[in-house]
Amino acid sequence: MSKAYTSNLTREQFELIEPLLPKAKPGGRPRTVCLWAVLNAIFYLVAQGCSWRDLPGDFPAWQTVYTYYRGWVKGGTWNAIHERLRGWTRASEGRPESPSEVILDSQSVPTAPMVHRSVGYDAAKARKGRKRHLVVDTLGLMMAVAITAAHIPERAGGQQVLEKLHQLGKTAGRVYLVWADGGYSGPNFLQWAMDTLGWIVQVVLRPREAKGFVLVKKRWIVERTFGWWRWSRRLVQDYEQLPENAEAMLQIAMIRIMLRRLA
Repeated sequence: MSKAYTSNLTREQFELIEPLLPKAKPGGRPRTVCLWAVLNAIFYLVAQGCSWRDLPGDFPAWQTVYTYYRGWVKGGTWNAIHERLRGWTRASEGRPESPSEVILDSQSVPTAPMVHRSVGYDAAKARKGRKRHLVVDTLGLMMAVAITAAHIPERAGGQQVLEKLHQLGKTAGRVYLVWADGGYSGPNFLQWAMDTLGWIVQVVLRPREAKGFVLVKKRWIVERTFGWWRWSRRLVQDYEQLPENAEAMLQIAMIRIMLRRLA
């Protein structure tokens, strides 16, 4: 049994997520590891920002934890859990599963020195790393994310993430309006969204006369989601060799947030 880390799941939270985890494969030796402990170890890593090898010794062996984590990445488990919990969270707020409006934005983050795949230089932010292209609903819950090199323009990354959202089918069935900042302006992108997806992109600009911090209509919602991620130290910098792992880490952070709301 591990210590009472602040990132640990409560019994109620684990009972909520346990039915969504893959069952043990038939045949072979029966499963002996506690999935509650495995999840706690993964949430600890995301919250505290440590490496896999530096997980505290009161968790299962780090090799075991990592094997479950990677298996759930490749098998789509994290994505399925995230989708299910988001639907439940929206229902708990009296919202339908599919939102009608979403907000689009991007965030450039530095990558660790040993990360080399999908890495570029964002001249606007003077930062070498990756860019997270994010779509959230009006509650700030993640709808879709695309991880690219930091030099990829907003409109190119915006097309990738909006296409991912569109492919969710029923989950995006009610979407008709996408709020975005000035980086997504331009007739080609706006026309592409209308012709390809049937969605209207509404660009909201920061008032020119404003100084300092300004709460911009709708855009503050996605900025708040970026702020939530800063509570997870693993996300402050991108340590993941594979972009799919970087996406999974974002899903895990959102899963923690939604579990707290639901249980």
